Amino acid sequence: MGNKLLSYSSITKKVVMALAGLFLITFLVIHLVINLLLLSNDGGASYTVAVEFMTTNPLIKIMEVFLFGGFAVHILIGVIIQIQNWMARPVRYKVEGYSHLSFFSKYMIHTGAIIFVFLCVHFFNFYFVKLGWVNPPEGVAQHDFYQMATILFANKFYAILYTVLMLFLGFHLHHAFQSAFQTLGLNHTKYTPFIKAVSTIYSIVVPLGFASIPLFFIFIK
Repeated sequence: MGNKLLSYSSITKKVVMALAGLFLITFLVIHLVINLLLLSNDGGASYTVAVEFMTTNPLIKIMEVFLFGGFAVHILIGVIIQIQNWMARPVRYKVEGYSHLSFFSKYMIHTGAIIFVFLCVHFFNFYFVKLGWVNPPEGVAQHDFYQMATILFANKFYAILYTVLMLFLGFHLHHAFQSAFQTLGLNHTKYTPFIKAVSTIYSIVVPLGFASIPLFFIFIK
């Protein structure tokens, strides 16, 4: 798979990466809506129902395969493109800090790497528990994700780390959203201002929504 990806043109790789990115962006909204149910004052009942549906519905299980495929493709192509860009420009800019790239674009690989590390931790705490690869916290049932989330967010270190990581997610999404549409050819004076506005709103609202969950458990719960 790696050799085939390397042989594809830069434009092809960027288009595939953009489509995978837009798919992940859509998934984030669904994931946020479910996670916000943690804030419901019902002892986790609504969150548990939503999680049970997401983990048992056959259609969702099929979509899960595409989700992980989207993650793998987006990450792999992103790394390949970045390495190729570094190889194409081996000499650093003569003027330190000078670049034709925007701030968000310049550090996409860095914010992406941080998000990847967070995903690994997130999978370890939840998804791998569901698969039975990792034991749940002591005294918690394997599929009681509400209690798992409550225990994790009650840990101030984890909650603060989670909140800070959402800031990096916002930086990554801000450029990724616009870049995906630009790659797909939707770069027009008529559409670009709207896309930029939606990108800005999305990159603020979605990370803020996720960050509100640990903050709720720290200061309100």
